[in-house]
Amino acid sequence: MTHRKRKEKITGYLFISPFIVGFVCFISIPMVMSFVFSFTQYDILTPPEFVGLKNYISMFTEDRLFWKTFGVTMFYVLFSVPLRLLMALVVALLLVRPGKLSAFYRTVFYLPSIIGSSVAIAILWKRMFASNGMINALLGVIGIESNSAWLGKSQTAIWTLILLAVWQFGSSMLIFLAGLKQIPQYLYEAATVDGASWFTKFFKITLPMLTPTIFFNLINQLINGFMAFTQSYIITEGKPQNSTLFYVVYMYQNSFKYNKLGYGCALAWFMVLVVGGLTALIFLTQKKWVYYEAE
Repeated sequence: MTHRKRKEKITGYLFISPFIVGFVCFISIPMVMSFVFSFTQYDILTPPEFVGLKNYISMFTEDRLFWKTFGVTMFYVLFSVPLRLLMALVVALLLVRPGKLSAFYRTVFYLPSIIGSSVAIAILWKRMFASNGMINALLGVIGIESNSAWLGKSQTAIWTLILLAVWQFGSSMLIFLAGLKQIPQYLYEAATVDGASWFTKFFKITLPMLTPTIFFNLINQLINGFMAFTQSYIITEGKPQNSTLFYVVYMYQNSFKYNKLGYGCALAWFMVLVVGGLTALIFLTQKKWVYYEAE
């Protein structure tokens, strides 16, 4: 190896060293430690005590709230992820054509994705859906008298959080825009010559060519859905009757509120397995519905 190549190799390692150090210190080591702690009884203040599979057995056989929070989270993901992707795709289709204000509209639609998970937006959302909030005021303007406490009812509280998730479609929209611009225009031109309608073009050209982008967005939003925390913790605090208590919030409560860090780590690793399993399932099915032009 020449001196120049050796120097370039060292320079490359120096540039990637911050990521490697960060990955090892803040991701890899904490993951290993949490896996070890999941087999212990640990309250942070005293040394951990090894208890084997006790945490996992208690999780499945004794903790009813575990199943409740898992069901709430699955319901949230089941509806928020498809609705967010659908909204992102619709807006992307509207903005894909170049115009004078296209850049402005893209920025406006992307902003909720940046600030949507902040505490300030969560508090604002909570005030909007209060009994004397803006939503009831708007309903009164159009002649629908309502003083409903949207966040105080089990039937509506979870949907306010789903609505907030759908409002944060900006990042998926930008990815869909990039995917739409990669579709060859000659396909649409040929379809137009053949007399194809917009409906036919969308389902025969746009949607199949966009499946790799849909696949990418689906994986990202699925993971983000299971990681939802701020909405439940700030807006509803898991109420009413734990109908909006997300799994990650329950995991946080066990770890730092009830000082059961070992049990919280066990909850975390179960969720890792669930998300990993669902992701693997989507990867296994991609050959049946994802179209790659190079294949």
